[in-house]
Amino acid sequence: MEMGNVNTMDAKMNSNIETTSVHSPDFNYEDGLQPQKGSTQADVLDMSRMGKRQELQRNFRFLSIVGFIMILQSSWESTLLAASYGLTNGGTGGVIWVTVGVILGALCMIASIGEMASMAPTAGGQYHWVSEFAPKSVEKPLSYIVGWLALLGWVTGCPSAAQLTSTLVQGLILLKNENANVASLWQTTLFIMIFLIIAVAFNLFLAGKLPLAEGIFLIVHIFGYFAFLIVLWTMSDHAPASQVFGTFTDGGGWGNVGLSCLVGITTPLWCFLGPDAGAHMSEELKDAGRVLPSAMVWATFFNGLLGLTMIITLCFCIGDIDSVLDSSTGIPIIQVLYNATGSYSGTVVMTTVLIVLSMVGTITVIAATSRQMWAFARDKGLPFSSYIEYVRPGWDIPLNAIIVTLILSLLITALNFGSDVALNAIISLSNAALIFSYMASIGCIRLKRFRNEPLLPRRWSLGKFGAPINDAAMAFLAVGFVMSFFPISPLPAPADMNWAIVIFVFVVGAAVVNYVVSARRHYIAPVALVKEQ
Repeated sequence: MEMGNVNTMDAKMNSNIETTSVHSPDFNYEDGLQPQKGSTQADVLDMSRMGKRQELQRNFRFLSIVGFIMILQSSWESTLLAASYGLTNGGTGGVIWVTVGVILGALCMIASIGEMASMAPTAGGQYHWVSEFAPKSVEKPLSYIVGWLALLGWVTGCPSAAQLTSTLVQGLILLKNENANVASLWQTTLFIMIFLIIAVAFNLFLAGKLPLAEGIFLIVHIFGYFAFLIVLWTMSDHAPASQVFGTFTDGGGWGNVGLSCLVGITTPLWCFLGPDAGAHMSEELKDAGRVLPSAMVWATFFNGLLGLTMIITLCFCIGDIDSVLDSSTGIPIIQVLYNATGSYSGTVVMTTVLIVLSMVGTITVIAATSRQMWAFARDKGLPFSSYIEYVRPGWDIPLNAIIVTLILSLLITALNFGSDVALNAIISLSNAALIFSYMASIGCIRLKRFRNEPLLPRRWSLGKFGAPINDAAMAFLAVGFVMSFFPISPLPAPADMNWAIVIFVFVVGAAVVNYVVSARRHYIAPVALVKEQ
């Protein structure tokens, strides 16, 4: 998907690095730049330029990293599981057309991130790119803040993913016996903790099988999609197309249908966040500078198709929306499946597919989170960085970072013992924190384009379309960022309030204070280690 270069200088730079990294006899092996741990010569040069040492095994290839990204995004699964928010705010027409807009915006965002990943394929992702591309006067503090927010977004995403798996299991039980006592706070909390421990155990003891697992469950992801599609279209009653595509509602009570649809953006937005997961695995991907951007774009494109067609299918087959949203299961899709099949056994089989894919998604989130944490610790951005960044010989995975990820996830989950409001408040921060990190990194590369400054060599370029694609991505992210702070309805009760804005401001303020007080002395901005070409 090479689209050309930004200017003649970029073309020459790209040509030089490609020749040197692959074909040139001038490649100097005496410098110790020998490919190792599954690296290509291009990987070696990328790591050398960034001043990083290859510590992790490069087990991922194109198909497995596509599977990794698609499973993490879980587009069609997420549209089914998070549809209630969009159906309440926007209705069937609102959620469908907003999803179309989100897919287009997400593709621009992914393309922008992919180009940066080709320039600097590092597990650090956004905070590293900010350090390399931001103006010198702000690059160090800004990259530090972005690093904290990106990591916070991923860490809070771990209990969120496990919570989804837990809710599916509880929903199945409640479908069979709506009076079953399985939904109390302590039970939900233990379910989440169990799924987190299972996900971490896989990342610790079956890490070498992770690429294979992602490839296998990519197949399950695709076949599961067709299974749901067939069941819903053949066994459900269907609403007329004019009703599905033309019904816009303000179920949240915002007083304006357009605003209500924007508030409902949470449903499709949730399906397409986390594309930087691929970047965080880039030091475990063979030929990352070439493979990763294409994998990210193709994964998002196909996930977009799956997600859009599934949300359209759901809107045609959902039946009475109010009764489905008020289902005793707490999960609308479980009730929709039961209404369609009339069979508890059939509903169990279909929901089990969602549970398995959700569990694999949790494993994937743990993997991406631990790599982001490990990279930030490697640059001394965290307390106890020396412990977190340590890679034990023979393991070839960030073992300590995985353990710390588990500990933090369990601590966050433990808040649920006292109040689900506290847990949901922290989890709600995930979207806003990740979106801000995307905006900061894409904004920096856009500023360089605006100033006509030369960009880094890359083997996957947006070329002359770079500026408008970056602009479209920034506009999309700005809307998503603002709407991520909105509650489902105005004047909500404390339990229904979206507390993300409060926590976001607190975290940014704490990061700024910590940087001024101590981090500016020990944090190593990635650009400080970069070697001149």
